[in-house]
Amino acid sequence: MTDLAHVEAAEPRATGRKVGEARTPGEQRVEQAIAAIEEWRLAAVSYHPVSGGISNSNWRVDVEGDPVPYFLKIPGEGSEEYIDRVNSHEATRRAGAMGIGPRVVHIDAVTGVEVIEFLEGYRACTNADLKNLDIARLIIGRHKEFQTSGLLPHTKTVFDTIDGYIRQVERLGVRLPFFAGRVLAEYTEARDAFTASGLDIVPCHNDPMPGNFLVAEGRPLRMIDFEFAANNERAYELAVMTTEFFYDEPSLLECVEELYGRACWQTVSRVRVAGALADVNWGLWACLKRQYDTSSFDYYKYGAWKLDRARAAMNDARWGHWVRSL
Repeated sequence: MTDLAHVEAAEPRATGRKVGEARTPGEQRVEQAIAAIEEWRLAAVSYHPVSGGISNSNWRVDVEGDPVPYFLKIPGEGSEEYIDRVNSHEATRRAGAMGIGPRVVHIDAVTGVEVIEFLEGYRACTNADLKNLDIARLIIGRHKEFQTSGLLPHTKTVFDTIDGYIRQVERLGVRLPFFAGRVLAEYTEARDAFTASGLDIVPCHNDPMPGNFLVAEGRPLRMIDFEFAANNERAYELAVMTTEFFYDEPSLLECVEELYGRACWQTVSRVRVAGALADVNWGLWACLKRQYDTSSFDYYKYGAWKLDRARAAMNDARWGHWVRSL
């Protein structure tokens, strides 16, 4: 889930605080994170919160004498339950080095704190932007670049993730919508068919929320927030993107052709089935997150909607044909 709404160029600068002026526990954590960066210890540093985060605490940092602003992310409580920090940090570093994402300044492997370059002049994409297939092609191009960078340290397919969520749901007694049993039964059949067909494993970003794609006039599109990055099935990366963007069938077929070179029945079937699994994945994630999140965001409602959309895909008359074609 995107936590980097800091890229909105039109957002007004807050006055913020200087290091040493912390008044809240959140600000104290920020100052502790800033103190851990050696090259900033003798500088005058100010910080202010950035709106838009869901899972994490996000801040803009300005260092006196340094023309580059920075973005500091402090992981939310409990996020270690579903985020592999070693893997996400490697993906973040790699994307920064390749120019796919912002330059990385500092990563703390123990606390999970990340400091990256604040992309001045960029803005986060909106749902309206992503209706533009030209932007979708740019995103797919970035995915293809990342997929050629070599495998990440950890492989976690959508099936690994969903199976893990199911175990957590059972262990914690998490409430799911009444129709979830049918959805999970269809998921099991699709998982077995996908696995039998052989998985096409590549490094994936795995989180195509609009705010994770940054654009600026005359500058390359950038990707951010690699917390869910892992080696995964290639079709899933495209499927979760086209599902999140609410693409109709012609648009989906164009995206399949952009990634694979052609849109044959088997490839389209893989993307179609993976799209339903993407909703199962995020639906279970949201229902689980509701267990320990204290924010006002209604995670259960979001999760129930995701699982219901998966159910709708599984009710499509072509679902059985797609699964058998994997």
